[in-house]
Amino acid sequence: MDSTGVGAGVDLQGRATRHLFFTGKGGVGKTSAACATAVALADRGRRVLLVSTDPASNLDAVLGVELSNRPRPIPGLPRLLALNIDPEAAVRDYRERALAPQRGVIPKEEIALLEERLAGACTVEVAAFDEFTLLLTEEEAPSELDHIVFDTAPTGHTLRLLELPAAWTGFLETDAAEASCVGPLSALKAQRTRYVATVAALADPAQTLLVLVARPERVALLEATRTSDELGKIGMGNQYLLLNGVFRATDSSDPLARALEDRGQRALREMPAALRALPTGEVPLHGFNMVGIDALRAFLSPSKAPPPASTSLEDPGIPPVRVLIEEIAESPKGLVMVMGKRGVGKTTIAASIALDLAERGRAVHLTTTDPAAHLAETLESGAPGLTVTRIDPREEFQRYRDETLSRNRRRMSPGELALLEEELRSPCYEEVAVFLAFSRLVLRVRQEFVVMDTAPTGHTLLLMDTTGVYHREVMQRAKDVTGRVTTPLMRLRDPDHTKVIIVTTPETTPVLEAESLQEDLRRAGVEPFAWVINASLLVAGPRDPTLVERARAEVEPIHIVQQRLARRLAIVPLLAEEPVGPSRLLALARAPASR
Repeated sequence: MDSTGVGAGVDLQGRATRHLFFTGKGGVGKTSAACATAVALADRGRRVLLVSTDPASNLDAVLGVELSNRPRPIPGLPRLLALNIDPEAAVRDYRERALAPQRGVIPKEEIALLEERLAGACTVEVAAFDEFTLLLTEEEAPSELDHIVFDTAPTGHTLRLLELPAAWTGFLETDAAEASCVGPLSALKAQRTRYVATVAALADPAQTLLVLVARPERVALLEATRTSDELGKIGMGNQYLLLNGVFRATDSSDPLARALEDRGQRALREMPAALRALPTGEVPLHGFNMVGIDALRAFLSPSKAPPPASTSLEDPGIPPVRVLIEEIAESPKGLVMVMGKRGVGKTTIAASIALDLAERGRAVHLTTTDPAAHLAETLESGAPGLTVTRIDPREEFQRYRDETLSRNRRRMSPGELALLEEELRSPCYEEVAVFLAFSRLVLRVRQEFVVMDTAPTGHTLLLMDTTGVYHREVMQRAKDVTGRVTTPLMRLRDPDHTKVIIVTTPETTPVLEAESLQEDLRRAGVEPFAWVINASLLVAGPRDPTLVERARAEVEPIHIVQQRLARRLAIVPLLAEEPVGPSRLLALARAPASR
């Protein structure tokens, strides 16, 4: 490890290639690290473009500037430009490029069918990827740039995004002259040269540096290890580990501070060997919110930190999470969906709710649609009284492919079957497969609770979009025991059946992202049941100066949730012991909120 102390050893500016990718488990400070590095490079006179490829981007909030899908200069930093790859705008452009050659050539009815096929979550991902490759191959990036800094999506989405160049290239190489996939893949062949160039740029250490951002936490470091390995396999071997939020107590009389320091140091000592081999930098735990250019400058230079706030540390008077569980337990069955940005603890909250319901004698099925699947690590030693499953995207994809081929084998000619098999090699169909598995779980709630730890916010919204796209198809297939037609979307909109819980941490950016999630859910006709503010220092009552400063920074975000966003609200204190394993998860579910 090349770190020489807190705040030292961060050598990103010296290692900066033309392309820098920041990736990591949500909540580890990936956006802060990307923005701070972009600002530091611009301060050094470099010409920098900062890009978010995250569907749930929060660059606007961090930089204090309203961004679009075109580069915009940042006030006070003339050498820094920033943009968001806007999925909706990308889809509109991509859809028009795909449909324009067909207009006037094929009947209007077929155009309408193509438009419907181009309305799904798959198209969102393909279109965002298309924009991404334009920047990486310099077709749209300003030629005078020295660096393009990518604030990538949370790890599961990042892996999918960065695997796409190889996946699409492989698909195109095996594609026959008359591809049957006329939907999202219809225009890909024309872009083959660009995709090949993208693969080459990602694998070239002279062009691309991958920055793995992690906190000194066991799960975050395991996630970073998986990311390092998987991206290494597709050629991205030029990697750097940035440890963010390394805490060292200054008040040894504070038991919470001592416990948090011990937890972090233990995680670092047990860090996987693959990460230890990487060049590494270390950033201390800061007491202030990472919003605005001054705060971003202080991220890598603690001496520039703003003065501590003088906000009062009054208890906000929010009930504990057990109050929500008691209300949920009044019903004998139902679907509980726990949503939120990765890193806010939604897996922990979902597991604690499921275990508490099981302890109350309810039949409970706990599952996850998260591609990163942290559920097993959170439960650790098992889950007494629970049925625990995971929707694995790759397994569901293979099952869907096999079932589709089997169903059509007898009624299709060999040529038609070959075209179908070819189409099913498209990575798009993974979304369809995950949706069908999701639907089975939503519709199975008969005599039990299903507690679902959903995927990270951006991926969840794609899943919800897919639910809407396939609503009519499921209407024709799905019937409950009474024979009445029922669909997943109808279940999600029924408050007697579904309780959606939004989880956030008491920080500005996670609250903004949770607010955006709530707005999207409401547009889909789904009203959240409650919010949970997780890991709050304000209600944990610390004495260490850094932790006290962070507790003060929580006051405003908590007030916003309490007064403006949540109809029901619970709060969970930051616990001295990591909430892993059944006994600690149950303790979290029953923990008092007050100090």
